[in-house]
Amino acid sequence: MKNILVLCTGNSCRSQIAHGYLASMTTGKANVYSAGVETHGVNPRAIAIMKEDGIDISGHTSNNITEYFGVDFDFVITVCDNAKERCPYFPTKAQKFHYNFPDPAKATGTEEEIMNEFRVVKEMIKKYCTEFVKDNNINE
Repeated sequence: MKNILVLCTGNSCRSQIAHGYLASMTTGKANVYSAGVETHGVNPRAIAIMKEDGIDISGHTSNNITEYFGVDFDFVITVCDNAKERCPYFPTKAQKFHYNFPDPAKATGTEEEIMNEFRVVKEMIKKYCTEFVKDNNINE
């Protein structure tokens, strides 16, 4: 069983979305965790947008990276530049991956415009997760 950590700044949107997709794509093959260098709570719009794909992340919590120092990760994925730069070093054999997704929490405009930005980012993360699982033979 592989251990995967998805890391972002506040563990509220992008890392939670990736956590949801990776967990649903690797059931029984990986333990998926998400964390932030800070904790901001799970964004209600991230919860809503994932429900559109039938993935429930409403039970997720916003966790700090320090909570996982004892976990031996196989993969660490940073999903924003800030987390990549601020991630504290901890001993691990993990392969590290990085992709700087736009932060949908910073979207402005009407509620519909903001939710559309969440959908755009969600689709980017979904595509990344699909390729990550395939490229790293997680389900084999």
